[in-house]
Amino acid sequence: MKSYLCSKTSTKTIVKGISLFIILLVCGSQTYAQNVNITGTVTTADGQPAQAVTISVKGGTKGAVTGANGNYTIKNIKPGSYTLIASLIGLESQEQQVNVVAGQQAVVNFVLKENSSQLQEVTISSRNTNKVNAMVAKTPLKNLENPQAYHVVSLETIKQQGIVNFDDVMRNVPGIARTWESTGRAGDGAAYFALRGFEAQPSLYNGLPGFTSGNLDLADVQEVQVLKGPSGTLFGANFVGYGGIINVITKKPYFSTGGEVAFTAGSFGLNRISADVNTPLSKTEKVALRVNTAYSTENSFQDAGYRKSFFLAPAITYQANDKLTFNFMAEILQEERSVAPVFFNTNRADPLTQRNIAELNLDPKKSFTSNDLPIKNPRYTMQGEMTYKFNDHWTSQTAISRGSVKADGYYGYIYGNAAGTNVFEQYIHKENQTSNTIDIQQNFNGDVELGGMRHRLLLGLDYFNRNIIDNGTGYGMMRLVTPQGDVSYPDGALPVYLTRASVDSLLAGTGNSQSNVSTSTYAAYISDVITVAPGLNVLASLRADGLVDHGEMGDPTDNFRQFKLSPKFGLIYQPLIDRLSIFANYQNSFLNVGPQQVFDQDGETNPRVKTFTPEHANQLEFGAKTNLFSDKLSATVSYYDIKVANRVTPLVENPFDYDQRGKVRSRGFEIDINAYPAPGWSLLAGYAHNRIQNTSSNGTDFYTENGRAPGGQGPQDMVNLWSNYKIQRGSLKDFGFGIGGNYAGVYKVIDNSVTGVFELPSYTLLNASLFYDSDRYRITLNGNNLTNKQYYTGYWSVNPQRPVNYTASFAYRF
Repeated sequence: MKSYLCSKTSTKTIVKGISLFIILLVCGSQTYAQNVNITGTVTTADGQPAQAVTISVKGGTKGAVTGANGNYTIKNIKPGSYTLIASLIGLESQEQQVNVVAGQQAVVNFVLKENSSQLQEVTISSRNTNKVNAMVAKTPLKNLENPQAYHVVSLETIKQQGIVNFDDVMRNVPGIARTWESTGRAGDGAAYFALRGFEAQPSLYNGLPGFTSGNLDLADVQEVQVLKGPSGTLFGANFVGYGGIINVITKKPYFSTGGEVAFTAGSFGLNRISADVNTPLSKTEKVALRVNTAYSTENSFQDAGYRKSFFLAPAITYQANDKLTFNFMAEILQEERSVAPVFFNTNRADPLTQRNIAELNLDPKKSFTSNDLPIKNPRYTMQGEMTYKFNDHWTSQTAISRGSVKADGYYGYIYGNAAGTNVFEQYIHKENQTSNTIDIQQNFNGDVELGGMRHRLLLGLDYFNRNIIDNGTGYGMMRLVTPQGDVSYPDGALPVYLTRASVDSLLAGTGNSQSNVSTSTYAAYISDVITVAPGLNVLASLRADGLVDHGEMGDPTDNFRQFKLSPKFGLIYQPLIDRLSIFANYQNSFLNVGPQQVFDQDGETNPRVKTFTPEHANQLEFGAKTNLFSDKLSATVSYYDIKVANRVTPLVENPFDYDQRGKVRSRGFEIDINAYPAPGWSLLAGYAHNRIQNTSSNGTDFYTENGRAPGGQGPQDMVNLWSNYKIQRGSLKDFGFGIGGNYAGVYKVIDNSVTGVFELPSYTLLNASLFYDSDRYRITLNGNNLTNKQYYTGYWSVNPQRPVNYTASFAYRF
């Protein structure tokens, strides 16, 4: 009976509960039904849709981000009066009042004062990582449509981290590490990086040649693109490495008045002032001028060394009509430095005397140079581009690039010791080389339907010429040094001091070069991105590249020709359109190899010239890309396998003769994450693992021994992280902070069975930032290597890096 009563009571309770739940649900539904959506469109001053603009409710948590068509929707807003804020990183915010009435959808449209050209520049720094990129594939493709992995470092990230040195930009890219700083020497004096195990240098500006023997200035940089993998099919053999390409995108003019003036001061005597000024030049025509300029001075963390530079970069855009646009830009850099010599801790023949950092005991504060031995690297680059839109399907781009770079001054290095000694030889040389380049490209881009499928076509022609004039001296051995800084001289040798007069006297007897050589390449390429089905694209590309090496002027026998076909294929499938893609690619690159004179085993008899075929690299890669939660999370995960063949190596039985048995294999995977977990919070993270080794047998040769690392490959494991938060409301609005750093694993900088193995130890760096960033002002304090970690990089060398250092900057926008 009790059980029955309990059951009856429970039933009544349940019925009452269900009734109450239904009443609440109905009431809640009626209340919810009274809530409405706020919708609208954001356009630019010239009527174009504005993408990636954040629309938020002031004082609340709700908001939305505009899509490609400029539309947005904020859902479930209760009746009442609100203030909407339209904002985008780098733009002045706009506010509008809206009165929400029950049962009536509210519409609020915004018109930005910026035009589409300026907005395109700004959105490069926004969170839309799936935006269209016309540079990587030379065809307008979204990231999720492109079967190649690439990483973009935006101007906003550069500003957040207070970066004033181009090399530091690379710390945000998974899979790349600097192996040594710019030396200023002729030919390859720019900074060296390891990318997917192979050497790389910054050599492209807006997809065109931009060589330098010194540093790059960040004043004119809008973003830095790192294209992963061998990319010779579209860019040729003159500017690429097998691990990828570093391409700098410069700032472009826009059709309104604006700009920024900034001053930065920091550790080791850093002082830098920069200006970015943009203005229209005509009230009746669409002509705009933008000028970026900077002046910098800086000392070294070592006992000698300095850098001073002046940079000027004017750019003009002329939009003749809706179809025809002209862009012109120039960069002029005057740079003078005193550069510490690279410390090569092996002679590459004898067993290592010191096999680790502790045994070498290199004094990181010793520069082994003086400020009286400078090198100058003046450089100019000019580019002109004409774009003509025939119709909605075809566009023509004609581009011309002209550049000149000079190495003028003193370059030296310290070379490995004999077995069992602690004494190294220091050599010096006076550079006097000028390199002039010209590149002309004609590209046609089409977006047409053929055979019932969409084709995005690229047809291109490319002519490139480089002339090198070298009048430098020979090398002289100036003194003997120890890693601790002790100095001595060979028996009977006169002292050579670290002064121009003393070094010039030494070099007077070394002779000088009288070289004037020229090379040209002629290329044609075609690429087609075929949409086989919705979300499924196939890419096929081919380059025909011919090299004409004119050799020394006046010597008709000093010339040769080479020809190479370079294919590229890709497959990308989007199971979730614009959110998830799976990709695979085959990429190719090559390097032209000149003839060499060879001899019999005695090194004297039977001299003859041997010719070779181009060296080449092939990559297989597959992975996935995401763009989720309305651009709040994007990621790329990839695995690659690169094989290089036809490397010229000396014969085992005759070091005075060569063949092309050299082979290298590089494998690894990378993870690249770009996230925006909450308003004002951004997160960049990456991890890269690489394993590279020679795969051909050439005895115990230092450079090509089978199973050994070839050198310059960088650390095997790398991690990068940066998190930035800007307070969105309240009394601390516009204040913020950032924190992050880098980890690099053990780096086998020397790997040979005869000399032995020398490993640079792993390291972890901690960086942080505090800032105030309003519409008009930005004040930033940055600290790098906050734990004061002593660490090293190298390329068969040991190069000490900076201890803890700080920068403070102030910028005014107008």
